[in-house]
Amino acid sequence: MRYMLAAISTITLVAASLAQAPTAPGVIVIRAGTLIDGKSDQPRHDQVIIIRGDRIESVSDASSTKAPAGATVLDLTKATVLPGLIDSHTHIFLQGEDPAQGGYDDNILKQGIALRAARATVSVRRALEQGFTTLRDVETEGAGYGDVEIKQAIEAGYVPGPRLFVSTRAISTTGGYPLEGYAPELDMPKGAQLIDGPVEARKAAREQLDHGADWIKVYMAHRSWIGKNGELVSQPTLTVEELKAVVDETHGWGKKVACHAYGGIGLHRALDGGCDSIEHGLDLDDAAIAQMLKQGTWYCPTLAVYYTDWAPADTPAGQRDRKRAAVHGPSFQKALKSGVKIVFGTDMGGIPWTEPIAQEFPRMVELGMSHTDAIKSATSRPADMLDMSGQIGLIAPGAYADVIAVDGDPLRDIKVLENVHFVMKGGKVFKQ
Repeated sequence: MRYMLAAISTITLVAASLAQAPTAPGVIVIRAGTLIDGKSDQPRHDQVIIIRGDRIESVSDASSTKAPAGATVLDLTKATVLPGLIDSHTHIFLQGEDPAQGGYDDNILKQGIALRAARATVSVRRALEQGFTTLRDVETEGAGYGDVEIKQAIEAGYVPGPRLFVSTRAISTTGGYPLEGYAPELDMPKGAQLIDGPVEARKAAREQLDHGADWIKVYMAHRSWIGKNGELVSQPTLTVEELKAVVDETHGWGKKVACHAYGGIGLHRALDGGCDSIEHGLDLDDAAIAQMLKQGTWYCPTLAVYYTDWAPADTPAGQRDRKRAAVHGPSFQKALKSGVKIVFGTDMGGIPWTEPIAQEFPRMVELGMSHTDAIKSATSRPADMLDMSGQIGLIAPGAYADVIAVDGDPLRDIKVLENVHFVMKGGKVFKQ
């Protein structure tokens, strides 16, 4: 009895001490060997990141930081830790359709919306597993407002995926988007919402914003070909007046406009109309770059996609494909040298989602962007463009706990970003 009373007394004292000890339910501590925070120019070593709920609470030196009692500790001391990456130009409803299997047209004519949505959920999961915790998805290519609902499914926890900023249907003009080439008496479905005139343009923007668009995507150019003097020519679509109606309406809702433009007339209309970002920008002339700098226009070049799937060299399409790549690199270099604000974007969907998203990084570096700036182009800089500065694309107190890790040093070998082995989004670990 004496021993039993002593044991009970001991248990009571231990229980009391545990009850009084500070605990940290829901707190995660990451011990980072090397930290690239997404904004600083220099990495830091031996850092401790304390996460409470879905936000980062603190970032500090390991030598002066004690993990809260009861916290879950994740050891990444042998890894390089970075913020979750941001791809600013994707299409989750495209799958890099094989021309031999019907290509783009088959995507719309033979794949029902349920199948396309199912495939989109696989795309967003693959993006997250590769360390991309945020995507700006710039239109559904005939899948209507499906991106809004995939976003809702991710936010509700039904499917794993990145944080999405969506553009719904996109806007172009009559004669400015496929499907094309069918009998003229057939009313074929289109991959974008087609408008003619400022009134229709404004109405389309209102419809898309009302149905959940975070950005409005506008096609300011359609086909491209080699001109009589060997130059790259692209067909302009919206007039300046039509685009201004879209921009005015969208800005009134507190949202922004992304403009697909290659060069020439369509590019200059996009800038004159007040677009917030130029997508692709294959052939930027000096006047366009000067105007982008003056207006603060973002540039999302999507380099890698233009180096794949070229048509045969002896065909008009093949000559066009090679010309696109030939002018794109120098345009990127001019924009980089001049200080245009550049964000990472891939056009995934145009590239199959089975390929590495991070393949864009080596293209940027090969064309003269520093490793540090390439990483910033996929972290803190697009966060600014998305009006999420300080919340995403950054490892700092107050930011969302979007954290990834890789082996090796991306400041020396950018290709290591193609092999992310740890992914956390909003404090939840999806890959470890």
